[in-house]
Amino acid sequence: MSLAVGFQMDPLESLDLAGDSSYALALEAQRRGHAVYHYLPSALTLRDRRVRAQARPLTLAPESGQPFAYGAWLTLDLATLDVVMMRQDPPFDMAYITATHLLEKLQPGTLVVNDPAQVRNAPEKLFVTHFPDLMPPTLISSDRREIAAFREQHRDIILKPLFGNGGADIFRITPEDENLNALLEMFTRLYREPIMVQAYLPEIRQGDKRIILVDGEPVGAVNRIPPAGDARANFHTGGYAERAHLTERDREVCAAIGPSLRARGLHFVGIDMIGDYLTEINVTSPTGIREIDRLNGTHIARDVWAAVETKAAERRNMPE
Repeated sequence: MSLAVGFQMDPLESLDLAGDSSYALALEAQRRGHAVYHYLPSALTLRDRRVRAQARPLTLAPESGQPFAYGAWLTLDLATLDVVMMRQDPPFDMAYITATHLLEKLQPGTLVVNDPAQVRNAPEKLFVTHFPDLMPPTLISSDRREIAAFREQHRDIILKPLFGNGGADIFRITPEDENLNALLEMFTRLYREPIMVQAYLPEIRQGDKRIILVDGEPVGAVNRIPPAGDARANFHTGGYAERAHLTERDREVCAAIGPSLRARGLHFVGIDMIGDYLTEINVTSPTGIREIDRLNGTHIARDVWAAVETKAAERRNMPE
């Protein structure tokens, strides 16, 4: 089955293609005979009830000196596509939310991965709170008294922006640290949203495990190890990849959240585990598949496209 696939994502020129998950997904789509188009989120246009974008056909050749090439510009009616892969990186701001509203208008004819309404309703650090029994002790608040009381109880804490990404502005506050008030002032200047505060998990020194789920089932994992002197394991902040296996606890967590992911149309998801705790559920633009494939000999893009093709076929066979 040949599909017409649009990749809504950042410019390829700005990406590290050797480690980029979106590039791997586009490459596998091309390998399977699908027509691939690329456009930027800022290219989305709604007019006369049609969602269009200025787009270009995309050809990929990773072994060549030119790993990708664009065709001529065209005005692409997104309703004529079988699949749209919503793959732009956060921040999860009003521009991101607006894009979900526009893509929602393509349904049910065009399959959007992940479901845009559910992406809008499931921001990473808030969606995980639907599973409180799986999380570390957590507070979401702007109230300094609440934050101070949480610190008094748990002593060693982590501060995170509620809609941040890539490890930016994540801070550990130890019991002796005198910078809490200064950090809260900084968060107030930079963000209007409440702050996420969590108990520090010493297990982070053994890694922050990224697990990829396809249609609610785990297909691979990678352990992200923080650099010395840093409590953040994100690859963007210097964390490095280490081979990981799924533990019994990992599988328990995946089994607990899998039905909810499937019900919401969240077909391609990355979750983060520190020790036995679930810390985030990433639904916007999950990454890590290149590292998992390299370390484990898997082919996660193939798993993703097998699921997407099944869903697209179901939509083709829907009655008019």
